[in-house]
Amino acid sequence: MPMYEYEVLDRGGNPTGRVIEVFQSMKDEALKVHPETGETLRRAVQLPNIAGKWSDIKGKSALSNQNLERLGFTKYERRGSGYMERVAGKQGPRSISADD
Repeated sequence: MPMYEYEVLDRGGNPTGRVIEVFQSMKDEALKVHPETGETLRRAVQLPNIAGKWSDIKGKSALSNQNLERLGFTKYERRGSGYMERVAGKQGPRSISADD
């Protein structure tokens, strides 16, 4: 279910600056009255949340081990105290130790 933002309106129909968030089905009608206080509400216009080129969703897949290896990068991850192991790529040593 999506979350909708509603603006609380004063008696003249002007926004008060207060906003509430409500989870509701897309099939439900927009709220006209605050469910707890009885104040007048208006659904706020919001920008859609779309996974674009630089979004968190796309960024995680761009930095995946498979993608980094495909692009020719080498990635190391910490495996223990003072020790790192290669998890992507073919260049460089298999592991790096702080003792080296």
